[in-house]
Order: sequence, then structure tokens, then C-alpha cells
Amino acid sequence: MPNDPVNAFVPHTPPLLKGAGAGPLAGLTFAVKDLYDTEGDVTGGGNPRWLASHGPAQNTSPLVAKLLEAGADMTGKTICDELFYSFTGANAHYGTPTNCRAPLRMPGGSSSGSAAATAAGLCDFALGSDTGGSVRAPASFCGIFGLRPTHGRLDLAHAMAMAPSFDTAGWFAGDAALLQRIGDILLGAGGVTHGVDKVLVADFAFQRADAGSAEALREFLGRAADALGGTETLPSAPGDVDLDDAREAFRVIQAFEVWDTFGDWVRAEAPTFGPGISERMATAATVTPADRDQAMTYRNRLRDAFGDTLTPGTVMILPTAASPPPLLDTPEDALDRFRSLSMGLLCLAPLAGLPQISVPAASLDGVPVGLGIMGWEGGDEALLGMASALAPYCQSY
Repeated sequence: MPNDPVNAFVPHTPPLLKGAGAGPLAGLTFAVKDLYDTEGDVTGGGNPRWLASHGPAQNTSPLVAKLLEAGADMTGKTICDELFYSFTGANAHYGTPTNCRAPLRMPGGSSSGSAAATAAGLCDFALGSDTGGSVRAPASFCGIFGLRPTHGRLDLAHAMAMAPSFDTAGWFAGDAALLQRIGDILLGAGGVTHGVDKVLVADFAFQRADAGSAEALREFLGRAADALGGTETLPSAPGDVDLDDAREAFRVIQAFEVWDTFGDWVRAEAPTFGPGISERMATAATVTPADRDQAMTYRNRLRDAFGDTLTPGTVMILPTAASPPPLLDTPEDALDRFRSLSMGLLCLAPLAGLPQISVPAASLDGVPVGLGIMGWEGGDEALLGMASALAPYCQSY
């Protein structure tokens, strides 16, 4: 086992995988969410029954392979929410990774171990995945940088699916320049290099955040005004999309696809799920094709509206989540409200298929508060460059 004071790594983690020894990432280490295959090892997906009922992988994820070929060493696999179906970061079987920036608060999920390991300095960077916020939320909670790329931009072969029309890879780093270097490796050459020339501040999204978070993020925008180069206010969502309706459309489509992905296995294996996961999986089993099709109509409207607004060169700024990370002992009713408010923000990029980065912009009483920047389709490199430009104004830990 790697050194693990924050309970970031799964107990079945493979031993250190050495990289090529030379290359642009030589001398760096990375961790990998227990979703990506490494040849000869069983991918666990956050659930012991999944681990026990599957054999060793026959191939290594091409994303992991690229990082190894670039010279980085893989230190191990990290804890995630069970079958990735939550965003708190808790796991009833393996424990909750510690958020070293706010130890009494949740690390965020489902890529909790990858974010916790990065924030604690147990690795230089880490791979996660983002279906509905699973990179952006833990990046915000743990005070680090995290990118959800354009949907379909990165190869998800030899990685566990969840809800394929939303699933993306993603990665974390404590340093924006390193996040950008990793993008050079994973995104490859030939990406769109259009720069940012319009910055829209999503006032409708700031109104959904708690007052303290919104104020802290607006103060950041003031500090970083020179780097932003001027902003415009966007009073309402593109196409007058309602965030609660968007969240509900996301929930229905995700649930339908989750059951399509895991339903046969759940029926055959009758696994034990922890609190929250069990209830969501049971609900997913009840979603009909008609439910999904109705939600898809709303999704298509949203995708068109956001695509028309976020044309090449235009980005939208919004709070990553509705508030700082909840306390570990937050009552379930309060946690449900936080989840509902935050998912109304986090669901927008996956519904539209657009990239979004979270930067550690501010803190509230010492607790991290992340700022989200959503870009146009294929504008991943521009978001990484923008994060590097904003890094001098971000919260340091």
C-alpha cells in the first residue's frame, strides 16, 4: 500500500506502476480512480461485490497508458462512491477519504480518493471521471483544480461506464500549470486553439449559491479582473432554462442509463449497497424509456441553447457548487437540499456536453469554494490556459 494518511487508496490497489522513465511527465506520480483498468488487476468500481465478481482486466486504459508513456509513475487506485452514484465521497465499504483542506467536511465524489490524494500531496495529479460532477465537485471541495473535458473528447475504453451519454474522464492537480501539462498529454495535438474573448458571468447561477460563497467568488472576480479582461453579466440561463428542470432531466436520463449499465449485474448478484446508493439504484430500476425520452427532449433544448451561447471564444463563469462542502455529519434532509441546489449547477455541462473546469478561487471561513468556468465544445485547451492565467489570484493552501 502507498503512504495513505487520508484513506484515499482502495485496499486492493495494485503496486506501483513505473512509467517510461523519461518524457514530459518524468519524475511525477499520479493516482487513478478505481474505474480505470490496468492489465492484470481487477477494477472495483467502489463495491466489494463488483470486485469479487469480475476478473482481472485484459488491457490497460489508454489514458493510463499515455500517462505512463509520458514518464509518470502510477502510485495506486483510489476510493470512489459505489458505482459512482453519489457526489459526497462517502463509501460504506472502504470509508470516506479525508478532505485535508477541511477535515470535518466531505471530500466530494464520486472521485473522492483521487481528489483527496492530490490535495494531500500523496501524488502530483490524479485521474477521476465526471458524469454529473464527479471531478468538479471534489475539486471544489478539496481546493484543487479539476477539468471535465468535452464529452467524447477522451477515450474511455477499458474503463467502467456509468451513464455513457454523460460520462467523461477528468483529472486533478494542485497546480494549474501541471493540469495544463497533463492536458497536453491526454488531449493530444490538433485541438482547437481559439482563445477566450468573451467572459459571461452567470448571474442566475450565482443566485443559486449561498450568499457567503457568492460573495467570496465575486470578490475573486474583482481581484482577477485584469486576467479576465472584462466580463458581461448573463442574467438568465441560455434559452431561459430552469435549473430545477435541468436537474430533473439529468436525474432521469442518468438513472435510465445507470440501470441499463448495471441492472443485469444487480439482479444477478444482489450486492449490498450503502445508504443513498441503494435507494438511487432502486429508483433507477423504475425509470421507463418514455421517461427517458421526455427528459431527452428537454436536454436537446438545453444543449442547443447553451451551444448557441457558448460559441468559440465565449466562456461562462458560475459557482462550481451551491456552497462549501457539507459537514460529514450533515443531516440527510439538509444534504438533500445541498445536493439538489448543487446538481442544478453541476448538471449543465454534462447535459450540454461541454467542458468545465473548477478552480480553487476562494475560501469561506477557511473552507474551499470553487469557481466553475464552462467553455464551448472542444474548448478544453482554452479552459486550461484560462485556469493558468487565473492561478495567481486563486486561494493558496
